[in-house]
Amino acid sequence: MSAVPTPRSQARVHIRWMIRRDMPEVLGIEHASYEHPWSEEEFLRVLRQRNCIGMVAELGERVVGFMIYELHKSKLQIVNFAVSRDCRRIGVGHQMVAKLVGKLSSHRRTRITLTVRETNLIAQLFFRAEDFKATEVLRGYYEDTDDDGYLMTYTYHEPSVPAIAGPHFNRIAKQVEN
Repeated sequence: MSAVPTPRSQARVHIRWMIRRDMPEVLGIEHASYEHPWSEEEFLRVLRQRNCIGMVAELGERVVGFMIYELHKSKLQIVNFAVSRDCRRIGVGHQMVAKLVGKLSSHRRTRITLTVRETNLIAQLFFRAEDFKATEVLRGYYEDTDDDGYLMTYTYHEPSVPAIAGPHFNRIAKQVEN
């Protein structure tokens, strides 16, 4: 009997820097994902900022997700994030978040923040599953609708190193000795 793959293990994507020719696919994902999507001009304005970075997730030759984040002194801030509707729940978003988490360290940037619209329950649940915590309610945060936003934060955790057990901690060794 073979193991059923978990949703997060179903698709391996290639994550790379966003380039100009990705913009049509990124805009397509953006417009299909949000009621109030960014325009191409808004994307370009944000990406021209020195501290902003865009990433895309490719499945085969197709862009199926993107993330734009800002570099700050002690944190990374996600400013836009979406996965193509037909590629959700197969691990694309998880892999993009994992890539960003891999950029954290205990010495420099120790957290990731983002704001989620109060009406975007799917995003709230996704980021909660990725170990983000809602830390603040931002009243009237979204100018286009006056919706509230939730500030969500992921805090870096030192990778745990398994303890090296000596023979006296080995239960099997104890049984053989007895």
